[in-house]
This record gives sequence, C-alpha cells and structure tokens, in this order.
Amino acid sequence: MPNDQSADYRDSIDPFEGINRKFYTFTDVIDRKLIEPVAEVYIDHVPTRVQRSVGNFYDNIQYPNVVLNDFLQGKVRQGFRDGLRFVVNSTLGIAGLFDPASSMGFTQHDEDFGQTLGVWGVNASTYLFVPLLGPSSNRDVASYPVALFTNVLFYIGTYVIGAPVTVPLSVLGVIDKRARLSGPMKIRDEAALEPYLFVRDAYLQQRKHLIYDGNPPPEIYDDPAEEEPVTK
Repeated sequence: MPNDQSADYRDSIDPFEGINRKFYTFTDVIDRKLIEPVAEVYIDHVPTRVQRSVGNFYDNIQYPNVVLNDFLQGKVRQGFRDGLRFVVNSTLGIAGLFDPASSMGFTQHDEDFGQTLGVWGVNASTYLFVPLLGPSSNRDVASYPVALFTNVLFYIGTYVIGAPVTVPLSVLGVIDKRARLSGPMKIRDEAALEPYLFVRDAYLQQRKHLIYDGNPPPEIYDDPAEEEPVTK
C-alpha cells in the first residue's frame, strides 16, 4: 500500500516528471560545470564580510517584492515595517550594503507572489522544474514576473545606467545566490539517493512552511499535494 500511495502522489503532483527530470539534469550540468566552480572561487577568495555586504545588497534591491506581497496578503503592519526596513537599508545602509535595519528591530521577511496566491487559496497542484531557475509549481511560476518588476535593479538598468552595469551586477547576483546555496547543495549530494526527488519534495515542503509562516497545521505535511486555503 505505501508504494501505491507513493506512486499516486508522484502521478498527481508531478505529471510532467519526464520533462521535469530533463530540465533538472540540464540545469544541474550547467551548475556543476560553470556556476558551482565560480561560486567556490568566490567563497574561497572573497572575504566573508564582503560576501555579507554583497548578499545584503541583493536582498535589499529585491525587498520591494516582499513589501508588495505583505500588503497583498493582508499583513498591513508587516508591510509598513518592511517598507521602513527597505528605506533604512537603502539610505543608512548605503544602498543596502549594510543592514542597520535589523539592529533597529526591523526583521527581515520572505514573501513572494507564490506565497500570496497560496494564502488566498490557490493550490500548488503541479510541480514544475524551470530550466536554470529551479523548482517551482503551477502556482509559484507567477512569482517570476512579479519579482522582476519589483526588483530595483530592473528599473536602474532600464532607465538609469543601462546594460553595461546591470549585466555584471546580474551575473554577480547569480554567483552570490549560488554561494549561499552551497550548503543545501552539499546536503543534497551527500544525503539524497535520488537528487531529483529530494529537491522536489524539499521544495514543496518548504513552500508550505513559508505560506504558513513556519506554523503549518500538523497534517499539512502528510501529503504535499493537498493544501487548504490559508486564513490570516
């Protein structure tokens, strides 16, 4: 019976497993051959303090996305506090290179449009692996355009300084993100007999964790394919 249930789960949540696996393999090859070696050089040779400032910068330029989705989820107070966090770090934090807002009590949050849809009852009923971008779902793919159009770098590159500056910044952003994922990637490689399934199931569980702000009902982990609308 457990095997039958497992097969039913795979069929229901991952009906495109064949093409998803191909996209996963393609992305994994690009990562191992190109992005991971560069990220390892970055980790080994860039001082930790500089890495932290780079990470702060990219977190900050993407933070309007968090603020927007705070309000879309009805978290009005959190939205205003996250807006203040963005203003403080953009000014006192020198364009986000430093994070004085945290020491002032403005906690960093993680919100996106996929979570907003989940809060309003849209289920992640189909797992998708997006080439080069990673795991997603029929619900969470909507996060990509929203994240793009709320990213400060998009507007700076379009209307202010142009591609000669924004392209290198975007490349550095990819390296920074991969460096920050080096720990989870090693866990995947060391612990998973089936990396594709490990990534898929970990992603679906983590998304539920985020939608429920870390306090999901106990039964929510029984079947990642089943969700109830979130009331906040």
